[in-house]
Amino acid sequence: VTTFAVVAGASGAGLGINVVLILGISNLVADGLSMSIGSFLSKKSEIDNYNKHVKIEEWEMDNLPEKERKEVEDIYIEKGFEGAELEMVVNRITANRAVWLDTMMKDELGMMKETKSPLKCGASTFAAFVVAGAIPLIAYVVTLLYGTAYDPFLLSSLFTLLAFILIGTAKNLVTHAGWWRSVGETVLLGAVAAAAAYLLGDVLEKNLL
Repeated sequence: VTTFAVVAGASGAGLGINVVLILGISNLVADGLSMSIGSFLSKKSEIDNYNKHVKIEEWEMDNLPEKERKEVEDIYIEKGFEGAELEMVVNRITANRAVWLDTMMKDELGMMKETKSPLKCGASTFAAFVVAGAIPLIAYVVTLLYGTAYDPFLLSSLFTLLAFILIGTAKNLVTHAGWWRSVGETVLLGAVAAAAAYLLGDVLEKNLL
């Protein structure tokens, strides 16, 4: 979406192919790095926050065992346990330190241990962003290298539309929200962003250049 918006804005301003490619590639790399760094830091923060609370729970289990046991009781009372059954469950959980800690992290704090590497998340985000974001630029690269009888912005729009349809289809496989809805939302988002950028580029070109 962002790369196509840049291409649309540059095209709306009537800029040459070289300029469109410079702007598009610069945006692609800068946004890709920004997104990947954000993904890396976000995942790392989740892991650090989880580990911090693990240490807090471990300290409380060692120094305030009755309080922590009462919290386990409260958790299972809310689940519907009572009487001897409740006591048996609490005894079983608190007898195993790893299970006890896992229960406190999941049921009390609602936290799950993160298994994904921050570095892999950042790298995969960058790769996905660059691969998908390069699609609107393909037509301009081909036009620059080999020439074409067609308007590169028109070709870029068609390639991007196809990419949006594929992304929407993939989204539907995950969400099962309906093919038309998934594809429609994706295409509409891209179309609105591109139209706004194109019109802004056209207005700025007429008033500033």
